[in-house]
Amino acid sequence: MKILVTGAHGKVGRALVPRLMLAGHEVRTCDLTRPDWDRVDPAEADDYWQVDLTDACAAYAVAAEMDVVVHTAAIPQPIHNAPHVVFANNMLSTFNVLEAAIAGGARRLVNFSSETVPGFPYALRPFEPEYLPIDEEHPVRPQDAYATSKWFGELLCERAVERSDIRCTSIRPSWVQDEGSYERNLGPIVRDPSVLIGNYLGYIDVHDLCEAVVLAIETDLPGHEVFYIASSDTIGGHPLVETVKAHYDADAIEFRPTTREDAAPVSTARAERLLGWTPTRTWRDYLDEQGRSRV
Repeated sequence: MKILVTGAHGKVGRALVPRLMLAGHEVRTCDLTRPDWDRVDPAEADDYWQVDLTDACAAYAVAAEMDVVVHTAAIPQPIHNAPHVVFANNMLSTFNVLEAAIAGGARRLVNFSSETVPGFPYALRPFEPEYLPIDEEHPVRPQDAYATSKWFGELLCERAVERSDIRCTSIRPSWVQDEGSYERNLGPIVRDPSVLIGNYLGYIDVHDLCEAVVLAIETDLPGHEVFYIASSDTIGGHPLVETVKAHYDADAIEFRPTTREDAAPVSTARAERLLGWTPTRTWRDYLDEQGRSRV
């Protein structure tokens, strides 16, 4: 298929593009960064466009005649840009990409949403999830600009499938890690579970995430579906219930049954059931028990 990957130079895009090429797809990529004017590495997609997706004309041009659009481009957190910048960039780019995909005849959009959509990771007035592991049925109450922009993106997809022939899949990945980030990001938490993060020790390996995207591209599911994508265990293998009760404000959290003590704080049962996806990688593939790199 002809596939457009937006945000191709980000953490997800860098891993996803070669995976799609390996699968035999014809891949076009785009990002804000300048192109390389020298000969392109054969392992990289040679159809790269420098595009600002908040420009509707540019979005329409780059998405023309694509079979599938995978929209990973976004400001990925609410903490390094002013709220209006985060919201405006993420919201307008998603709107433009979706409209361009519909106009260009794409059959499916794979929309990168976020595990932050329920609202608690970056809440301005902190609150806890109603239950863990969290799933797609959990109430959505975002407060910050980033989570709100991602939720609104899902709502755009929800309505798009009612007014056009496009089908949409929104992916809510947990904290994405690649070979270069495991030790820096996860190492301190492996050593000390009191190092707090807002998602209760959840993560996802970027290559497992890419496998989920491939399945989302190939699925024939109708309408719009939302999926959490996360690894099966906690960072460091710390016991979920014990760790959350010890280090977080957990009085109001319901802990639902799991099959393992170190079960992830996110349920991926829906992705397993409807996409046939299961995670195969763990932090232990990259780090030792002290959180030091094995590479």
